[in-house]
Amino acid sequence: MTDTAIDGDIKPATVASYLRRHPDFLVGYPELANELVLPSANGPAASLAVHQLRGLREKNTELETRLKELTAVAADNEKLMRRVHSLMLALLGASDVEDTVRHVVRRLTEDFQSERVRLVFFGDLAGLPDEPWLLREPHGASGLPEFASFLEHGDPVAGRLAPDKLHRLFGDTAPDVRSAALMRIGKDALLAIGSADPDRFHPGMGTLFLDMISTTVGSAIERARKAA
Repeated sequence: MTDTAIDGDIKPATVASYLRRHPDFLVGYPELANELVLPSANGPAASLAVHQLRGLREKNTELETRLKELTAVAADNEKLMRRVHSLMLALLGASDVEDTVRHVVRRLTEDFQSERVRLVFFGDLAGLPDEPWLLREPHGASGLPEFASFLEHGDPVAGRLAPDKLHRLFGDTAPDVRSAALMRIGKDALLAIGSADPDRFHPGMGTLFLDMISTTVGSAIERARKAA
């Protein structure tokens, strides 16, 4: 719009400046909302009221989409909580250390659809089974230099692991693991879950359920150790 004077001495810039200083101007003159015309990049010009209605509809669509996303997240979290609860119940019924670790791997594989599970024990724990998914480190935690930082901090880790870590955990199948989750299990072990899906585990995901699994498994193994 040009700055040519309208209605005598009033210039468009003056009107615009006034409206910026008085954004509630239309409150006193609501009938103008139906008379003012706004430009539109996607169609014909529309009145201010129609423009506001379009904005409200777009906002409502955005809120509905966000609500659906939150509902989906809540449903996924409920499923995970039920699976963690089932894991707890299964471990409560375990009779010894071997039974405990077998329950852990079975539940993670079947209930959590985990493609590859590894339990790495570096503590002196008797009664462990001989299985491909159970690894022993006779030199203790010092024999796992690749995981020194992780074992020191103990917080769950999710994402892509370095090749040396993957090979230590998954051996010849390491190239097939595109993402993984690591959990420290008490003072005796670490638990790893590997996936061919690069987005299954990532640094931005929450670690609440990984913490819960870690605590549950650690407590079950300690209970089985004391009962032996």
